Amino acid sequence: MSQFPALKNDTIIKAAFGLPTDYVPVWIMRQAGRYLPEFRKVREQHDFFKICRTPELACEITLQPIRRFSMDAAIIFSDILVIPQAMGMNIEMRPKEGPTFTDPLITPDDIDKKLNVKADAKTELKYVYDAITLTRIKLDGKVPLIGFSGAPWTLFAYMIEGSTSKTQSKAKKWLYKYEEESLRLLGHLADMIVVYLIEQIRAGAQLVQIFESHLGYLTPELFKKFSLPFLKRIVQQVRSGLRSENIDLVPIIFYGKDGAHFAIEHLAKGENYFDVISIDWTMDARFARQLVGDDVTLQGNLDPCALYSDAAKLDALVKEMIDKFGKEKHIANLGHGIYPDMDPDLVKVFVDAVHKHSAKS
Repeated sequence: MSQFPALKNDTIIKAAFGLPTDYVPVWIMRQAGRYLPEFRKVREQHDFFKICRTPELACEITLQPIRRFSMDAAIIFSDILVIPQAMGMNIEMRPKEGPTFTDPLITPDDIDKKLNVKADAKTELKYVYDAITLTRIKLDGKVPLIGFSGAPWTLFAYMIEGSTSKTQSKAKKWLYKYEEESLRLLGHLADMIVVYLIEQIRAGAQLVQIFESHLGYLTPELFKKFSLPFLKRIVQQVRSGLRSENIDLVPIIFYGKDGAHFAIEHLAKGENYFDVISIDWTMDARFARQLVGDDVTLQGNLDPCALYSDAAKLDALVKEMIDKFGKEKHIANLGHGIYPDMDPDLVKVFVDAVHKHSAKS
């Protein structure tokens, strides 16, 4: 878009589309977060969701890791739970508890009682789009900007459980006991996510990632019924929506935690596939490549706890990761988000080691 500065580093976009690159690009999930002292300083002064809803603050936090490290992408500071918020649910970010819904969904009757399923993502989430546009301008083309959304099943689970859960038993109960109502709610979420992602791209996001963070709680059969159809629908409708408005397609990334071994081959083949499949640290990169074939870029997958190593050990682990994935069709990342007590100096070691060990001579 003409309003934005020219992009100076498009390595991650090339890699996402499977094109040759001079090195493997790298970014880190939750790279703008609590491990950075500058983030903690902002957080001390502002409520978490106030930061999400204030474009200037969200922009500032998005830029913090880009100033420190040689990342190949920024990811907009936001939260996957802004969609339930936009549908009328109240969420508090409580210390030591994380996100907590003050009035979660208990029975299917609550879908119509507690939710505005026709909420307009264009207006309700305008603050996210404003933050994206501002950040694209402030980045000055240094690296691309990633937008994101939670996937329907993951959002569904939060809305019913009301907080983090070790079993997701309340949400899974719905899948077994209230099948049709569950599919209806998942459909409403998918519809909103489609609009949300298109608007992010229109606002300036150059890649988007869909987080199925609760993938591993599903059986393969539940995944095929309650997650996969909606993921494919989102990909198809986002792409068709962009084409209808003559907006260039952007790479779409899938991240699913603890379930990639049964899910990714279904997401990387067929018409409505993802451009990039992200794997966590529980999956071997070579096995993942066998499952998805050669036409898809893989993202991942260093164990976040590897950043507790010393610099020499971390460097060796990064080299091992690069050797497994190869230097093409790979975006380096951790297998999940970075932890709050990580040393920023070792984040730099990780990022620089990716570039060093993947550079083509």
